[in-house]
Amino acid sequence: MSNTVKIAVAQIDCILGDLAGNAAKILDCAARAKAAGAQILLTPELSLCGYPPEDLLLRDGFFRDCATALEQLAAAVQGIAVIVGHPQLAEGRRYNAASVLQLGRITATYRKRNLPNYTVFDEERYFEPGGEPVVFEVNGLRLGINICEDLWGEQGPVEAGANAAQQGAAAGQRKVWRADAPRLARAAGAQVLLVLNASPYHTRQHASRLAVARNRVAENGLAIVYANLVGGQDELVFDGASFVLDARGELTHQLPYFEEALDYVDVVDGVPQPGNCAPALPFEASVYRALCLGVRDYLGKNGFPGAILGMSGGIDSALTLAIACDALGADKVRAVMMPSQYTADMSWIDSRDMVKRLGVRYDEIAIKPMFDAFLGALAGEFRGLPLDATEENLQARIRGTLLMALSNKFGSIVLTTGNKSEMAVGYSTLYGDMAGGFAAIKDVAKTLVYRLAEYRNSLGEVIPRRIIERAPSAELRPDQTDQDSLPPYAVLDAIMSGYMEQNLSPAEIVAGGQRAEDVARVVGLIKRNEYKRRQAPVGIRITQRGFGKDWRYPITSRYREKFN
Repeated sequence: MSNTVKIAVAQIDCILGDLAGNAAKILDCAARAKAAGAQILLTPELSLCGYPPEDLLLRDGFFRDCATALEQLAAAVQGIAVIVGHPQLAEGRRYNAASVLQLGRITATYRKRNLPNYTVFDEERYFEPGGEPVVFEVNGLRLGINICEDLWGEQGPVEAGANAAQQGAAAGQRKVWRADAPRLARAAGAQVLLVLNASPYHTRQHASRLAVARNRVAENGLAIVYANLVGGQDELVFDGASFVLDARGELTHQLPYFEEALDYVDVVDGVPQPGNCAPALPFEASVYRALCLGVRDYLGKNGFPGAILGMSGGIDSALTLAIACDALGADKVRAVMMPSQYTADMSWIDSRDMVKRLGVRYDEIAIKPMFDAFLGALAGEFRGLPLDATEENLQARIRGTLLMALSNKFGSIVLTTGNKSEMAVGYSTLYGDMAGGFAAIKDVAKTLVYRLAEYRNSLGEVIPRRIIERAPSAELRPDQTDQDSLPPYAVLDAIMSGYMEQNLSPAEIVAGGQRAEDVARVVGLIKRNEYKRRQAPVGIRITQRGFGKDWRYPITSRYREKFN
């Protein structure tokens, strides 16, 4: 007679630090799963406290409160086994842990073995590596537990005297671990591997997860149930997309992307049976949904009543406005056009057109009177000096001041509209267009901005055609275009991606086909403008490397790379 165990996968959006709220969400999922006949509920990594807690993990009181919340949650769990991720402080050591809650108590606790310390991860700063495998049994099925990075790496010999935390590639690269956590679980008798994850989104991440999981299946012959966090946390977005692989590496379940879900896996005699598989998302759709989720959760979790942004009639503010409306609803978004004497008629005409299509509140505040007042106040200081970027930046700073005043008065957060290409080379104004609370497209290259605009219009045309087709311009002086000051965006973005995202040297980028003078110019601008980026608002990360947690270059540096 076959033995069937039903496993529920809770792909949930946790709020960092909301221990009571997260516990209540887990308990609700457990009740629903139990009612559906499930014997096991799997939740994501650190689901009790949210991920990443960062320096909260340096406070003993945080661990004590998490322990109390875990005990209270365990006491409430009846009739189902719940696997919960949580931080643990034991004998003076801190661990990234997962506990099995059964029969009103904690019956087992697993400690993460492999601690990631690359890109956005700093787990070696906070945690000690775990040791022993944990395998528990439900209805005759033996289940092992791993946590996220435990699944990554390559099996192989380890240098004598070294531990996992000491081995790896160069700084900034993925560490090469022994992938021994799955092997140890199998050696301890596991038939199925349960993996708790908080794996943040970037455009190539899900394919990497599947490839790594399939490698572990091939090495160990264990089916994998993979539960990933979903939701936005500061600059990170977690895309969910939890999945199940059988012992042949075949995908049996795929949970949806960028939304909470509770799905069920029937495991018959240790074999996951085919179930629901959500369709894969096209590239532009996945990026756009990540941006919407990042905006929605940043504002929602931090209690902002809405968003306000400056409209320019350009593609960046148009895309940001579309994202804000899709994320929050048009009733929570306000657009402000602040024309100067250099603003083209098409800019305010197209802005009026777009806000009408979306149904958002729209206001126009002319800045020329304020600009003239500033110039008058500075006339003595500037006497005899030519016009330059100073006067351009004054206009941007007037606009930033107006937006921040509206934000202060009404409580809505200012969404800045600068893209990654501009952030890379400093084509932005401190305390001007960089003034704000959240940068929705901070990690979106200019060429991708256009692709996302076209994608959004494919769902319903909200961005006027002329905004997409016109030459980009800051409109801070007569007849200005971006390409007066920058290489073509296709060139700029290719160099930026090679140098900043792929860590290529200037010589390698030139060897790849870019002109040496363009590479020297763009790389020089990237280095010179670090001081601006340090003062920029936090923004959503959607690439393998964004200007944020995983970009840590010095502001003061005389190092210059060779081009040959």
